[in-house]
Amino acid sequence: MAAEQGGKKAGGKTVTVEQIRSAIRRPKTQGQTLIGLGLNKIGRRRTLEDTPAVRGMIDKISHLVRVVDDKA
Repeated sequence: MAAEQGGKKAGGKTVTVEQIRSAIRRPKTQGQTLIGLGLNKIGRRRTLEDTPAVRGMIDKISHLVRVVDDKA
């Protein structure tokens, strides 16, 4: 438990995503997925823990975001 701080594992894999398109005129669930990833404006980047849940969210809105880099 000492390796965990703030709910994130120390030394875990991360993925950085950037929003490249707007959620306007998209289904409500796609906008909610962006918010779930911590994105809400074009050009914003967020570094997230690389988990299957996060990867699924990225796949769901892959036309609105891009993966900037993967770090091991």
